[in-house]
Amino acid sequence: MLNAVEHRGRDDQGTWISEPIDSHNRRACLGHRRLAIIDPSPAGHEPMLSHNGRYVLTFNGEIYNYRELREQLRNLGHQFHTESDAEVLLAAIVEWSWDAMDHLNGMFAFAVWDNQERTLTLARDHVGIKPLYYAFIAGNDHTPPAFAFGSEIKAILATGLIKPALNPEALHQFLTFLWSPDPNTLFDGIKTVPPAHLLHFKNDQIELQQWWDVSFTHIEEGRNEAWWRKRTLETLDKVVRMEMVSDVPLGSFLSGGIDSSGITALMQRHANDQRISTYTVGIESQDLRYDIIPDDVRWARRVNEQLQTNYHEIMLQPSVAELLPKLVYHMEEPPIDMAIPSYLISRAARETLTVMLSGMGGDEVFAGYPRQMAMKIASAFDPVPQLLRRPLMQTVAGALPGGLPGRFTAPLRNAKKFARSAALDFEDRYLGYGTYFTDDMKRRLYTDEWRTITHDFDAYSAHRGYFARVSDAAPLNRLLYVDLKTFLPCLNLMTTDKTSMAANLEVRVPFLNREMVEMAARMPPRLKLHGLKRKYVLKRALEGVLPHDVIWRRKAGFGAPIRSWLRGPLKPLISDLLSEDVVKRRGLFRPNEVKRVVDANFSGREDYNLQVFQLLGLELWHRTFID
Repeated sequence: MLNAVEHRGRDDQGTWISEPIDSHNRRACLGHRRLAIIDPSPAGHEPMLSHNGRYVLTFNGEIYNYRELREQLRNLGHQFHTESDAEVLLAAIVEWSWDAMDHLNGMFAFAVWDNQERTLTLARDHVGIKPLYYAFIAGNDHTPPAFAFGSEIKAILATGLIKPALNPEALHQFLTFLWSPDPNTLFDGIKTVPPAHLLHFKNDQIELQQWWDVSFTHIEEGRNEAWWRKRTLETLDKVVRMEMVSDVPLGSFLSGGIDSSGITALMQRHANDQRISTYTVGIESQDLRYDIIPDDVRWARRVNEQLQTNYHEIMLQPSVAELLPKLVYHMEEPPIDMAIPSYLISRAARETLTVMLSGMGGDEVFAGYPRQMAMKIASAFDPVPQLLRRPLMQTVAGALPGGLPGRFTAPLRNAKKFARSAALDFEDRYLGYGTYFTDDMKRRLYTDEWRTITHDFDAYSAHRGYFARVSDAAPLNRLLYVDLKTFLPCLNLMTTDKTSMAANLEVRVPFLNREMVEMAARMPPRLKLHGLKRKYVLKRALEGVLPHDVIWRRKAGFGAPIRSWLRGPLKPLISDLLSEDVVKRRGLFRPNEVKRVVDANFSGREDYNLQVFQLLGLELWHRTFID
């Protein structure tokens, strides 16, 4: 199991095995791979035992407020023999049991074995920055039940206790969103511990317990905009300083957008006259023929002119056909476009650094996505009766071409998706903006067998459950809540963790610090999306920190020129992996429908680029893990 995740920590490894715990002679076994960040000395070795011998810990991540907690626990009589946050975490559990979770500010996935209660507890941080997977393997007449967990699925597969197989419900969700919501994974029988949850395993029973949730019930309406601007900057400055805790070199990703630029500027304030190392990735002009991706490099250079960082620039020139199988292996699911630059920039940064700060999370906390603005625009059509609105918008959608062979593909795709979804009710409208294969498209795609298998699945059930939890919140906050529970941990954070850890690099996300998330939840929604200005209060807060044109420039997503690559280096792979024979042999989809999707995309009749990339990745996933 440790060999399977060797890339996650190359500084040390350790194992701990209990005495037999039952009549089957079963034992609790914990393993740890260490990327040494805080107290890199041998004293920080894990698995680590508590001083009273009751608890054993294996821990991935960082507790940012461990120094304050250590002083608090020392005043309560605890003694410490290392400078590590792991020892503080163990002492907190000894002192407060699982109420200790309320004291933690950090990113983490950890497991604790309780020798006294013979209970294993898994814990995942508040928003799911760090991944955590598990599988319960039922026993039979000859073999007792078993339970396995790990930071990656590969560790669980390495036990040999579970045979890799496709999860039909997760496939149905993956085709819809490009990912599957927690707790599902594409592997049948392997699940995620959801963010902000504890999983207790005792006597072959699993109990899930939620220990935190973001709340929008205490909106502070009495504060003016100036107060919130000041509070936003103070909080961001505080969490950046907090997340710079490290005993090894650290730096920052710098895309030239407001999120990463703001973090870099504040890091420079606290760098004690040292220059912060920054890394940015650019795209060659010939790869932008079919994609509208703004020139981030130009803006990153603009920010660097002001901040004078130790600046590194990487132009995206991967051997993408060779890189894709490697990314599938590390991500354990078909990768999205952002995985490619994320891995390459992490690999470059790791040559000099061990820890990087990222601007991820700013869009989820402060409403920075175009779809959030599109929801506000679409609400203008709500007074139109449904009987008129639906056919009107469907007519508009039908009149728009799906795409063109030229560079206007992205706006046309978004306009078409907007028109289709604007006809729907609030929840369905938002879900429509995040849908790639619709239910009708999936029915045409599946073979008869898989149409029957997936007939009763609702790909949107998890999202609807989260919408229901915050039914009384303001519309924008409902959208932010659903994204915080689904899109953020299941796609963005998972991709960031897997691609960075593949390079043995730790990435921290100050915008998702617990203090920042809770502060923003109390903020009136109009300060996040102000008119049609996204992340309004954050931009106003950073006006004295960053150049005006950097703050108010057009948003650019962090991705790769997939449309160009599909027409270039990936085209032979498509011909091979999505051929009629291969699709037929796989048995999931109708070869004629796969061919129709591919042909419609390359002809420019529709923009199915991400769907084609999705199908390509799915076949690679099967070859890597199932075959």
